Amino acid sequence: MNDCIFCKIIAGDIPSNKVYEDDKILCFRDIAPMAPVHLLVIPKVHICSADCITEENADVIAHIFTTIPKIAKQEGISEDGYRIITNHGTNGRQSVKHLHFHILAGKLLPENMG
Repeated sequence: MNDCIFCKIIAGDIPSNKVYEDDKILCFRDIAPMAPVHLLVIPKVHICSADCITEENADVIAHIFTTIPKIAKQEGISEDGYRIITNHGTNGRQSVKHLHFHILAGKLLPENMG
């Protein structure tokens, strides 16, 4: 997608503070953190939102969720815990139309963030 900021980050056209990368996903630090640790995990293939997950791309989503614990351990947040959030659509406050998962940690998070 030509106008997708996350696709531009994946392509290296926009810099990011990478935490983890492999052939399927990229994880980087959020530029406007809502917690001491605020990471974004994105698939390298453009998937618009959680509503666009299909049987054909579900392997990428499974890979994200099996890799998040590794990233959490690497970042030292596994033991104290973390929150994983994804948003869909306008009412869900999805700001970038590329599926992404927020990992929030580093403090006791409020019960309702959003």
